[in-house]
Amino acid sequence: MSQNSQYKEEQLGEIFSLESIYPDELEILEEEPFHQFKLQVKSEGHDEEEGIGYACDLKFTYTPTYPEEIPMIEIMDDVGLDDEQLERLKDRLEKEAEDNLGMVMIFSLVSTANEWLNNEWDAELRRRDEEAERKILEAEEAENKKCHGTAVTVENFLRWKAEFDAEIAALKKPEKEDKDKKLTGRELFMVDKSLIESDLKFLEEGGEVVNVDESLFQDLEDLGLDDE
Repeated sequence: MSQNSQYKEEQLGEIFSLESIYPDELEILEEEPFHQFKLQVKSEGHDEEEGIGYACDLKFTYTPTYPEEIPMIEIMDDVGLDDEQLERLKDRLEKEAEDNLGMVMIFSLVSTANEWLNNEWDAELRRRDEEAERKILEAEEAENKKCHGTAVTVENFLRWKAEFDAEIAALKKPEKEDKDKKLTGRELFMVDKSLIESDLKFLEEGGEVVNVDESLFQDLEDLGLDDE
């Protein structure tokens, strides 16, 4: 038996085995001069209509000296896979083929592709879960900001102090004109600048950020509290 006849016999024997293993998935495209065929592979739970999972067809073409050299491999009719994934799958299959030189390898290549698709789909499901959790956390953080007021930092405290200084200056002028006028609790607080400066010093030294509901400082005199 010539060497070419031996290769041909091995190829025909593998085709026969593949027809038994994949009676529905295997499709013979050509028989001469060398067999060309394709097989569908897909991840577990694949449902194209529901957009679940990945799938593709693997097209194989025997070379004259297969299995002493790798078959031609083409990925066709892919579902859900992007270009980067297709390139990685092709590289993975070619490496697996190189590792199996000298032996019929189509079954091994198909099994490798199935496993690769399962791993890729599992990774996609994890990514989707992480994205959903991230959106939930962002929504919770936004809600917490609404409930807990404004975060006070040195920068926005300085802006707030500048506004207080302007109010203090406006209060001092009528105070000189009418020294007997009694100040409200809020006015006393604004006149005593040491209170503001001590708070500012605390912020600058500690560098801590606290949450303050600014509405608590608005219109305290409307509560009708006596200065006593």
